[in-house]
Amino acid sequence: MSLLLGGRGSSLAIDWNGRALTYQQLDAAVEKWPESRMHDASELDLPDALICVFAAASQGATVRVENPDARPVHGNVDPDAFLLVATSGSTGRPRALARTAASWTDSFAEFTSIAGITAADRVLVTGPLHATMHLFAAVHALWIGACVTDDSGSATVAHAVPAVLRDLLDRAPALRLAVVAGTALDAGAQERAHGIDLVEYYGAAELSLVAARRVPEPLTLLAGLEAEVRDGLLFVRSPYRVLGAPEWFGVGDLAELGPNRQLVVRGRGDAAVNVGGTTVIAEDVELVLDSIDGVRASAVVGTPHSVLGATVTAVVELHDGADVDSVKAEARGRLFREAVPRRWIVVPALPRTGSGKIARARVTDSIS
Repeated sequence: MSLLLGGRGSSLAIDWNGRALTYQQLDAAVEKWPESRMHDASELDLPDALICVFAAASQGATVRVENPDARPVHGNVDPDAFLLVATSGSTGRPRALARTAASWTDSFAEFTSIAGITAADRVLVTGPLHATMHLFAAVHALWIGACVTDDSGSATVAHAVPAVLRDLLDRAPALRLAVVAGTALDAGAQERAHGIDLVEYYGAAELSLVAARRVPEPLTLLAGLEAEVRDGLLFVRSPYRVLGAPEWFGVGDLAELGPNRQLVVRGRGDAAVNVGGTTVIAEDVELVLDSIDGVRASAVVGTPHSVLGATVTAVVELHDGADVDSVKAEARGRLFREAVPRRWIVVPALPRTGSGKIARARVTDSIS
């Protein structure tokens, strides 16, 4: 499947920071883009970056879309590479990745069917394109003929991590659908989104989409994918994997496989905290903390303990006026004993990746 613009004529393709491009204008800009075997869209504003991406596809060239402040080292570029990106860096330094156009576009039809996004939608992109979930959102929107926008007031669809979605909802009166990814959807974000449709997908930069659902249905593996759980960790065989990835890719997440290709993801294997022989999953605790009134975002890490092996530390970002003692009391009532944080650290802002995910490695480094 080719990467082509899905709209035509005077339909609006991009409405971004006061700049509007119809599909006719976008198509002309793609055709006029200078030819090169290697393009770099990393430091361009979003309209030009997307023109550059589609121009590279048209020319059969390669395009880099990376964080200018943390560029990965790609080494020898595979001749089949279309897109050079990187992991988010949420668990360490970003790693260089290369993928073909088909490794994304071949999943677009199934994703469109699950999400229900149409050419009539105005799709809000809530972060920089070097975060692959946002690049996927923008490229998919143009592929189906929708409009990519930064105007939350007129957006009908938004792609966002749960923490961003919670803050967005008050500013998006026309929103009918939110596509959530990056981290698991928590009860607080789900409650706040009452009245709009929610679609959640699970994926990895190395694999693209792995599973998706329309809330409240369970996550289900996409067609054509296979998954296995080995020693509690998820391995996936996917036609959407990046170039050079092993046939069975170890995602690093704790997971369970259910009937009818259902998938339950428990969080990063390296984020499991062993408290006196009881395994506490950091993401499970974060889902509880994030649903408590007053908590804007949280990160849970393990702290070494001479007797228990480790205890739970919660690093929290609170809304203005929130009382951490009230949050602690609520957490004690919702969490089992070993999962209750023994140490609480309140910070003005948690470190985040470009997509809005919490950068767990940086949190750990900051308190060690």
